[in-house]
Amino acid sequence: MAEGKSILVDTSKCTACRGCQVACKEWNGLKGTKTTNVGSYENPRDLSAETYKTVRFYEGTNGDGKPFWHFFTEQCRQCLTPGCMAEVENDEIVQDPETGAVVYTPKTKDLNYEATRAACPYDIPRKDEKTGALVKCTFCLDRLKAGEIPACVKSCPTSAMEFGDRDKILAMAKKRVEQLKTTFPKAMAINPDDVRVIYIVTADPKTYWKFAAGR
Repeated sequence: MAEGKSILVDTSKCTACRGCQVACKEWNGLKGTKTTNVGSYENPRDLSAETYKTVRFYEGTNGDGKPFWHFFTEQCRQCLTPGCMAEVENDEIVQDPETGAVVYTPKTKDLNYEATRAACPYDIPRKDEKTGALVKCTFCLDRLKAGEIPACVKSCPTSAMEFGDRDKILAMAKKRVEQLKTTFPKAMAINPDDVRVIYIVTADPKTYWKFAAGR
């Protein structure tokens, strides 16, 4: 079992307040993104060099015709075996041995952006057009090294996000899924053996976000 750290995202507790989204921008010094109203509270509409994390809003109807509204805090999953590292030759992307964080360095400007993005099953990497470097969530590695937890986790008012040692987070995820199944039979943890950012959903992952469970 891989050691290091993990984040648990329990979507059943998420209210889409976007506090995590704002905290991410503040901690990383990211600028606001100019957007337009497209008929959804989702804003901005996608990840970018200015947005490492965004809350997805997905509306629809179940097979019985009942409507649903799902929230999904989109960010890098910090894969245990990162597909985005397939193009790496000179430490353009590194994986912190202590936490497992996957970190993009300025050297990523030398990588093939299209190939690197396509190699990510969750479609996460984005390109900073100003520097040419590739960017994404950093797992708040600078905060972790200082003994703090990720900014997004600290900002969550409903404890929908938890951070800790990977074995404890996995145990927490298993217990929470068992609890939720009494009310939501389809409750599950998404790809817990492959990623460090583990999402718990109460329905088919595809009803949250098209890349929720990967390509």
